[in-house]
Amino acid sequence: MTFNPNNCRNESEVESKLIVSYLLPKLGYTPDTWHQEIAFGNIRLDFLSFATQVIPIVVDADSPMSVVMEAKHPKENLDRHRRKLHRYLTSLSIRYGLITNGKEIRIYERGSDDIQLVFQCTGQDLETRIDEIIALIGRNTLKSVTNPTNLKLENSKIPLVTPELINEVPVQPDNSATAEPEPSQISEPEQIPEHYSVKPQVKSDVTVPQKRQNSMKVIAVYHNKGGVGKTTTVVNLAAALSKKGKRVLVIDLDSQANTTFATGLVKFEDEEQDDLKDCNIRHVLESEDGYSIGEVARKSSFCHPEIDVIPSHIDLMQYETELNQLDYSRMILIHKLAEVQDKYDIVLLDTPPSLNLYARIALITADYLIIPSDLKPFANQGLINVKDFIKKINGFKKQIGKQPIAILGVLACKISANAKFVQYSLPKRRETIPKRYGLEIMDSVIYERDDLAKCAEQMQIVGNMEIADPISVLDFKPDSIASQEFEMLAIEVLEKIGKN
Repeated sequence: MTFNPNNCRNESEVESKLIVSYLLPKLGYTPDTWHQEIAFGNIRLDFLSFATQVIPIVVDADSPMSVVMEAKHPKENLDRHRRKLHRYLTSLSIRYGLITNGKEIRIYERGSDDIQLVFQCTGQDLETRIDEIIALIGRNTLKSVTNPTNLKLENSKIPLVTPELINEVPVQPDNSATAEPEPSQISEPEQIPEHYSVKPQVKSDVTVPQKRQNSMKVIAVYHNKGGVGKTTTVVNLAAALSKKGKRVLVIDLDSQANTTFATGLVKFEDEEQDDLKDCNIRHVLESEDGYSIGEVARKSSFCHPEIDVIPSHIDLMQYETELNQLDYSRMILIHKLAEVQDKYDIVLLDTPPSLNLYARIALITADYLIIPSDLKPFANQGLINVKDFIKKINGFKKQIGKQPIAILGVLACKISANAKFVQYSLPKRRETIPKRYGLEIMDSVIYERDDLAKCAEQMQIVGNMEIADPISVLDFKPDSIASQEFEMLAIEVLEKIGKN
C-alpha cells in the first residue's frame, strides 16, 4: 500500500486514505486494536489505538500503551491544534499523539509538564520515513514499553465509551439520565458529552451510555447591512456542516426569502402555484400550539446529505405588526425548537438586514452569532448598530433566564480575490474590526468566486417550465477553492461551539 498526499482533499480523506488505509496497517494495528470516534467526557478522539486490546477499555497507569491519532483538513495549520492535543494526552494519561493534515505528519510525546515534538515529516516523505514512525509508535514497539515512572498520571483509571460498546452494555432507564457521574471517574465533569452522558456502573470499568442530552446549538447569521453575503454564508455553511455528519436545520426569518430560494424550495413560477404561502415561518411564529417545526420543515436536496429548511415567504412583512402584539412571539421559536432538540445538532437562522421583530426573534433564540461583512465602510459602520442591538437583546435574554448570545466573530465575506487587495488591503481591513469595533474577526474568509454564483444559478426544466435548481458549492464543485473555504468555515465554527 502506498500513500499519495495529493489524494487527501478533505479531513475525511485524511482519515480514510492516510490513517485507516496506510498508517494503522503499517504500524501493525489490527482492526480490533484501534477505535474511531472514541469519546470520554467532553473529549472526542478521531482514533485511539492500543498495543494490546483490553475489554473493557480503560486508560490507566497499568494499561497497554496507546496512541492518539488526530486528522485535520489539508489546509489546517497543525500549530492551532497543539494545545488541544496537549489536553488529550495529559487528561487521558496517553504518552504519544500523532496529528496530521496529510501534507504533514507530527508525533508528540507527553512529558511531565508539556508535550514535545519527537517526529515530523511531510506527506511526500512519509513512505521513506515510515520505519522511523514504526520504531517510535509501532504496535510491537509499544508492547514492550510501559509508562515512564517520571510521568504524572492525572487520572488513576479512566473508562472510555466507544460506539462499539454502546450495544454491549445495558442502558439505564431514562430517569437515570440526569444522574451525575462520580467526580473521581471523570477529569472534566462540567461539560456534557456531545452524544451521551455517562454514569459509572458498580463493579465495572465500562461507562453506560445514557439517553442523549440536548446538545443542539442555534447560530444566527446577522448584519443590519444588506448585500454582505449573509444568505450565501448560511446555505453553504449548512451544506458543509451536513457533510461533517451534523444534522442541520435552516430557518429563514427574512421576508425576502433568499435562503428559501437558495435551498431550492421555490418550485413554482407564479402565486397560483405557490405551495409555501400556507405553511412557512410565519405560521410557526403566530401559532402557540400548532405548526410545529416538524410540520413546517421541508427536506432540501440543495446539498447531500440533505438538510431541513423552514421556509420564509414575501407575505411575512405584512404580519410584523400583528405578531408584535402577541405576548409570546419573541420566545415562541425557543419553545418550538426545544421540541426537536434531539433531532438536530445545529440550527442556522438567516435573518433580515434590519433591526425589526424577526431579527430580534433570531437573536433572542440563538446561542451564537456570526456577523458576515464585506468589511467596506458602510458595513463597518453598521457594526456599531449591531453591537447596540445585541446589548438590548442580551438585556431581554437576562430577564427570561437565557444566556447572552456568544459572538463567534465577524466573518469576512464577499471579499475580492484580487492578489494585490488580498496582500495589502485585506489585512488592514481585518485589523480594523477588533481595534475600532471591539469584535473578534474570524479566521475564515469567504472570497467572491465564480463558482458561488454559478451553483446558485442552476436550473432544471420541468415540463414547459424552467425552475430554479440551486446546489451548494460543495456539491457543485467539491474540489474548488470556494468549497474548501466553506469547509474551513465549518471546521472553525464547530471548534468554537465545541462540536468538533
